[in-house]
Amino acid sequence: MGVQNSSEAGLDEKAVVAAAERALSDIALIRKEVAKVIFGQESVVEQTMLAVLSGGHALLVGVPGLAKTKLVVTLGTVLGLSSSRIQFTPDLMPSDILGSEVMDQDENGKRSFRFVPGPIFTQLLMADEINRASPRTQSALLQAMQEYHVTVAGRPNDLPKPFHVLATQNPLEQEGTYPLPEAQLDRFLLQVDVDYPELAAERQILLETTGVHEAEASAAISAARLMEIQTLIRQMPVSEKVLDAILSLVRSARPGNGVASTDKHVAWGPGPRAGQAMMLCARARALYEGRLAPSVDDVLALAEPVLQHRMALTFGARAEGMSVRDVIAGLVRQAGG
Repeated sequence: MGVQNSSEAGLDEKAVVAAAERALSDIALIRKEVAKVIFGQESVVEQTMLAVLSGGHALLVGVPGLAKTKLVVTLGTVLGLSSSRIQFTPDLMPSDILGSEVMDQDENGKRSFRFVPGPIFTQLLMADEINRASPRTQSALLQAMQEYHVTVAGRPNDLPKPFHVLATQNPLEQEGTYPLPEAQLDRFLLQVDVDYPELAAERQILLETTGVHEAEASAAISAARLMEIQTLIRQMPVSEKVLDAILSLVRSARPGNGVASTDKHVAWGPGPRAGQAMMLCARARALYEGRLAPSVDDVLALAEPVLQHRMALTFGARAEGMSVRDVIAGLVRQAGG
């Protein structure tokens, strides 16, 4: 996942500004359409959108019934993407996701194999309760999420563009589940924690979703336009101050870099992919909020969703009742202090 500054790429700054201003109106329309269906949950919508606008994947973690599935379906509609949903279960096989080869016979009796694509061949894939499938099936997503093609019977098959995985995970029910390995978690650009809605939002949910007619979202942009915005985000300039803030924050989350609290509480920290995710998402967040360049505040705001699934605590820290969020919050306070 390479990242370039616009100055490095030799891009026309005026052209980038003009393209960004056009993208601002598109993003405003996207937000308006999503708000017709998803009430409250502004941070969840924002972080999920940032992952998609940055060209990556997101892991949505929350208890059942918090509109995670509805959000993914709504985003597919609003962004003009084809979408499909896979309900992960312990008996799900890799071929159920990727597809398989079947034997055909023509009128002359000649037999040949034909590849039947699975539900992964879509632009927006919802992997529902991904931790319920076995590691063998979970790993079937790894190549697709990183390389954007799958190999069946020794032949690579390209996935549609753009391709995004929005996976959900229930943090409470652990019986009969298979925790995602670190290598798979690292493929997710962001981990989005989905909490219960605020009182006003829950009141609106009750009123709007129990009548005869429910609001529906409409397409705001096309898949081609989404890819243009994703390219634009990679062209947005990043100041040295923001770059230094990203490096400082990511490196402070690793043991052995001179941060006493990290050395004491963190078993292993985020790799370079965390910094890449931060670079992209900070740019996307700036554009999402109507700005043409990211700030240090964007970096600090994204610390938790970018870092929390890329770190592990020591046994001692867990015994003290600490969480990864506590450690990140301390690093953010230190960085912002």
